[in-house]
Amino acid sequence: MNREVIDGIPVLWADAPGPLEATLIFGCGARDETMRTLGVTHLIEHLAMSTLPRLHHDHNASVDLALTQFTCSGRPEQVVDFLAKVCAALTALPLERIDQEAGVLAAEDGRVADPQTGELLSHRYGVQGVGLAAYRGPGPDRIPLEAVRETVDRFFHAGNAVLVLTGPPPAGLRLPLPGGERPDRSAAQPVLHTGPSWRQEDVPGPGLALHGDLDDFALALATKVLGQRLRETVRHQHGLSYDVDGGVVFTGPGHGERTICLDAREGQEQRVAELLWQETLRLAREGMTEQELAEEVEAAREAWQDPRATPYELGEAAAELLFDGQYQDVPGRLAAMEKVGPEPARQALADALRTALVVVPCGVELDVRLPDGAPLPAHRCAGQTVELPSGGQVFRPSLKDRLLSSEARRTRLVVTEAGLWLKGVDGVHHVAYDEVVAVEMRGAGRVVFGRSTCFVPVVPELFAGIGPAVRAIDAAVPVELRYPASAFRPAG
Repeated sequence: MNREVIDGIPVLWADAPGPLEATLIFGCGARDETMRTLGVTHLIEHLAMSTLPRLHHDHNASVDLALTQFTCSGRPEQVVDFLAKVCAALTALPLERIDQEAGVLAAEDGRVADPQTGELLSHRYGVQGVGLAAYRGPGPDRIPLEAVRETVDRFFHAGNAVLVLTGPPPAGLRLPLPGGERPDRSAAQPVLHTGPSWRQEDVPGPGLALHGDLDDFALALATKVLGQRLRETVRHQHGLSYDVDGGVVFTGPGHGERTICLDAREGQEQRVAELLWQETLRLAREGMTEQELAEEVEAAREAWQDPRATPYELGEAAAELLFDGQYQDVPGRLAAMEKVGPEPARQALADALRTALVVVPCGVELDVRLPDGAPLPAHRCAGQTVELPSGGQVFRPSLKDRLLSSEARRTRLVVTEAGLWLKGVDGVHHVAYDEVVAVEMRGAGRVVFGRSTCFVPVVPELFAGIGPAVRAIDAAVPVELRYPASAFRPAG
């Protein structure tokens, strides 16, 4: 791997077969947004790409939790032209196209993570940073123009970019971006919920998240073996699932989540969730074999030493550079993996189980045990309390609703100077005003979102006479956190 600097931007390159491929990578993604501005990075990417003329070579762009990438492949002169046009677009975005590109984003309806991973991250971190992966935000038509400008200024500059190439930099390559300071990435994102626990969500199958050191090869190998065991058990033996997918989410230097997510045959979600936990527990208790570890090392060797993996390796090195990490090359990673024995791998998984979060589809009741025999507890959001406060204004559903529904008779909304409390069938949820991350204005009502993942719908469909509650919310919550409901989404 070679390194140069062009126009103040690090350029990493290595020879690879095929046409020249280039990826301009910026160290920003959805985790750098807020609930109020969620989707702004994706909107910027679309605005930049909308300026390009029709091109007859491969090109694309993407946004995930941590990175925004502009990629193309073709002849050297095509790559030079593409990169110059992208840089020019980012320095002068066509803001007059925001309405059109917002519509395109609504049609795309993309996600930065699969549903299980998104829900697991929101449970761990709340409605901030990587926890935003579970949310759709205000809608692309409700992203403030000022947020677009601020995000471009903060992240889309030479100080926060790396270019990777599958060959030497071509003649005439220029990267005309303004200078800037790279954001400070020295701190790991704070954890809201350590675990272990399980929770129901609207997901297609169960998922598991383990928090730990992403540089721990023992845990990495243990989760790889777990994924393979689940394929053998859940898919091949029982025929209950098609996809068993493992992932890694970076949340700070040396820290992050290792996830395993499965789909499930309709009606078999409960059984798949139970098998996921049982296999995890068995592996943490009984361990794995030398042969299983050797198989995973060999799989990694085949993948990483494939010449087609060069763009991936360049991307890994670029990400480490952007986030002040230390890139370890393929020989170094393989050597570290080969040193891991069955007992260290088992112990790493057993230790990580203390952080385990499990998400299951709605309707699935997970009755399983921890290694010490205690039940795996159901998750409680940080804003969940036992009782309503004394005092404050109390709002109830309409008399008609209370006559027709026992649930309505138990429902209460209490509004105080400190925040909102909602009593429903699953307990009492609280959102303090200083924890509000967004307020959606739905006609005469408001939906208040808290950082802890609790939200309180203050809407006339649920409560009678909500005018005083709405006025209290509008007085307590900064106007910049409020937005009208997206025109791209149905009411309700």
